[in-house]
Amino acid sequence: MIEILQYGFMVNALTAALLSAIACGIMGTYVVVKRIVFISGGIAHASFGGIGLGYFLGIEPVICVIPFSIVSALSIGEVSRRRGLSEDAAIGIIWAMGMAIGIMFISLTPGYAPDLFSYLFGNILTVPYSDLLIMLLLDVVIVTIVYLFYKEFLAISFDEEFATVVGVPAHRLYLLLLCLVALTAVVLIRVVGIILVIALLTIPATVSRRFTDVLWKMMVLSMIFSAMFSIIGIYLSYLCDLPSGSTIILVSSVVFLLSLLIPSRHIFKY
Repeated sequence: MIEILQYGFMVNALTAALLSAIACGIMGTYVVVKRIVFISGGIAHASFGGIGLGYFLGIEPVICVIPFSIVSALSIGEVSRRRGLSEDAAIGIIWAMGMAIGIMFISLTPGYAPDLFSYLFGNILTVPYSDLLIMLLLDVVIVTIVYLFYKEFLAISFDEEFATVVGVPAHRLYLLLLCLVALTAVVLIRVVGIILVIALLTIPATVSRRFTDVLWKMMVLSMIFSAMFSIIGIYLSYLCDLPSGSTIILVSSVVFLLSLLIPSRHIFKY
């Protein structure tokens, strides 16, 4: 394991794994507890429109993905809550619209998009230093907001109606939570790609929930599991010459299946 640290791209990959684990562990916990897994998938896939826009404008696609994914998150939240449309219909429409916009912009861009597959399926081994800085900045934003609104997010995660009754601005906090999920999707795109973001968001949190029902402890365990899955996946992909994103998800899936064989015990209860 130590010998791979002599390569700069492997150091970047391991750094990206740790940075993504922070966002994934925190927001993945909310995604699982609040049961908004498919909303997260819709936001991640809709963000493909931002990648297409980035290619079309000739700028770094990740820069365009950030506002595009936030707009997608707000659209899903507003359309489903304010316009009387069912949530799954809103997710499906915006999911498809974002993908269609991305495909349209890419088709209008002259030449060939060389890194397109890395955004769709992930390639953590090619993460540049500039993307690490973006991931670090997004982690800081996510951690800061969750720290400031931890109690409010806790309230709307378990009982949104009661939170509204006691004066918590539940809808606005829900939209803020979706925006943070959007930022997390941006962090994870380079690691596992748009297609597999939903898996890395949900599997570590689902496994950690089998060991504790305390929210902040679930976050810590999710971060540990996410980092462990990513590091093992990177090492196996390096040894066996396998795609890094899919290897990370397969490692996560195997651990999840093994965890089902263990009786669910909240050993970190207090």
